[in-house]
Amino acid sequence: MSFTSTDHKRIGLLIVGTSLVLMSLVGVLALLMRSQLALPDETFLDAHVYNQLFTIHGSGMIYMVMTPFALGLGVYLVPLQIGAPGIAMPRTTLMGYWLYVCGAVTMLSGFAANDGAHPDGWFSYPPLADRVNSPSVGSDLWIVGVFLAVTGSILIGWTVLWTVLRKRAPGMTMMRMPVFSWSMVATCLMVVGSFPALLAALVMLAVGRVDPAVFASNVWNIGYQHIFWFYGHPVVYVMFFPYLAAVGEVLAVFSGRRFFAYKGTVLALLTFAALSMSVWGHHMFATGQAANDYYSLTSILLLMPAGIEYFALIGTILGGRLVFRTPMLFALAFIPQFLIGGLTGVMVGTPVIDYHVHDSYFVVAHLHYVLFAGSAFGLFAAVYYWFPKATGALLRENLGKLHFWLLVAGTNLTFLPMFALGYLGMPRRVYTYDAIDGFGWLNLLSSCGAGVLALAMVVFIVNVLESLRSRRPAGDDPWGGQTLEWATSSPPPEMNFPPERPLPPITSYAPLLDLEKQKRTGAGRTPAAGEGSQA
Repeated sequence: MSFTSTDHKRIGLLIVGTSLVLMSLVGVLALLMRSQLALPDETFLDAHVYNQLFTIHGSGMIYMVMTPFALGLGVYLVPLQIGAPGIAMPRTTLMGYWLYVCGAVTMLSGFAANDGAHPDGWFSYPPLADRVNSPSVGSDLWIVGVFLAVTGSILIGWTVLWTVLRKRAPGMTMMRMPVFSWSMVATCLMVVGSFPALLAALVMLAVGRVDPAVFASNVWNIGYQHIFWFYGHPVVYVMFFPYLAAVGEVLAVFSGRRFFAYKGTVLALLTFAALSMSVWGHHMFATGQAANDYYSLTSILLLMPAGIEYFALIGTILGGRLVFRTPMLFALAFIPQFLIGGLTGVMVGTPVIDYHVHDSYFVVAHLHYVLFAGSAFGLFAAVYYWFPKATGALLRENLGKLHFWLLVAGTNLTFLPMFALGYLGMPRRVYTYDAIDGFGWLNLLSSCGAGVLALAMVVFIVNVLESLRSRRPAGDDPWGGQTLEWATSSPPPEMNFPPERPLPPITSYAPLLDLEKQKRTGAGRTPAAGEGSQA
């Protein structure tokens, strides 16, 4: 694969592949941390090394894995789904990828610094992260690395958004776009709207490391937190919307039904994106520097668009003829597991509860039920569903199902005990605890679950390598897909839809389902792809 290609499909696969490799690397860091916490008074890691691991693990999963993978899916799929021959500003997209890679390498290179990698958490509150309290060169490398990676994400998000606005095929109105493409619109609006705030916060942190006196003022410290969390909450939905929509696409196809409540879901995505930029202060209830009533109200308001999205997912499968292939299993598991993350999010968005569980393992459990039990299952649903489109080969079904069941068991065994640990008072970001605290058996369960997760990831890697080594041809449309990417060859040609294989008529957000229905009934004339107005 060319590393300088401007073909959106190659760039998308580079982003997705790089993020999956980095997922494995930062996942190993989590396994080391769980080994340290498996037993009380453990000395496997010391405090400084542990702090480096949890910082790079958290930073890596957000800046280097879940966000880039979501944007990479958009780079690959959005032009195909809207009938475009390519992505807008492909060189800018490619530059975004290389900025992301340089940022990831810079962040990880901190481990080679004299005093190790950055130890102050993915949010790096000053003055704890200034030069006096955190003198490591690894901290400087972390700031530069995050700045580069996030700048790359902004460029990628902008080009995907511009593609939707300017390069849709004739007949592909906005309200005929698939749910996944709409999710990328909402995602990219949040990227270009909120990610620059993180760049500003990083500049503040860098200035404070040059002159620690800057953060002697509490105004600067609280200001940093407000600016950081203005990015920090929308990014949760950047790491959620594309995976939610991928689950929706999978549920529709493997239920043999059209996606339910399409217009309501589009409205919910846009409403969710807007509200995401109004709730950042609920991360700061315990500081006394946030308007608790306002931020609690806006946090609870998120239940309305979230409820519509869940209603749409469940409505899609009700009454359908479900086919339980591997992508469908991951999509179905996404629904209850992410629901746990969402409902506990409402809890920590309520001040009276947040005061008790703030900075405890309850928050760790909530975050991981959102980003792993939820989004990661959507990620794997997407991988198993679109792998045949990208490679022309099927992943092994038996290994896929083994991967799924190990991941379900490992996920819940790892993260469910953390709710109890947090409620019982175990603080987050501690590298050890006393036996008298009573946290031992819950931590041991959680660490055993982490081992099961590691085994699940090994099975996934074996599946990918074996499927690429000994290919089983998938055909152009192995699942009976409903959207335009399945109307071209697998893998697609350079310009996506060549003259010898033109676009089918675009009559709705599920044009291939419409075409199949017309073939079955033989009724009515389907408008040509060029008919209809652009919205």
